[in-house]
Amino acid sequence: METIETLAGKYTHIRGWGIDADPKNDPTYPIKNRTDAEQRGYSWERPSQQPIDTEVLRSIERPNVSAVFGTSVPPTGLSGQIRRFAFRFSESEYGHWLPLLLADRVNVVEGFIDDVRQGRVPNIFAEKGMLADWKYNRKGLLQQVLIGAVVTTTVLTILSRNRSPRRA
Repeated sequence: METIETLAGKYTHIRGWGIDADPKNDPTYPIKNRTDAEQRGYSWERPSQQPIDTEVLRSIERPNVSAVFGTSVPPTGLSGQIRRFAFRFSESEYGHWLPLLLADRVNVVEGFIDDVRQGRVPNIFAEKGMLADWKYNRKGLLQQVLIGAVVTTTVLTILSRNRSPRRA
């Protein structure tokens, strides 16, 4: 096995290669006990596994579940089904990331519906950051509102044309 010093000799023609080979240049020196065990896998004592009492989605690349994970919002509803589908794919594929983006958008709608069902009226302006936009990016906010109004009007016009009875 080659050490960092022998590798540094081979690649000196690459500008900046091995810049961190000197332990005195390492920000963790002298506190860190340098054994280069990081290259072989876990270089620390793995924390005890958090009990798994809710559904935890994990990447197919990982051999085990992370020692600690969030359980406050387990996957539920349509967004949860989309997330389960996404985790069938590798993290290097669009089939993983695009469904996760879609699931986030669906989850926003599910949250809105859940708030209304429980009798709460969500403050969409504050949650979308529109008050800050009004203060710091008024032109951009007005542009977004104008585009939204045009798109909504166009969609409603198209839908109302299709529903109205045709006159001969």
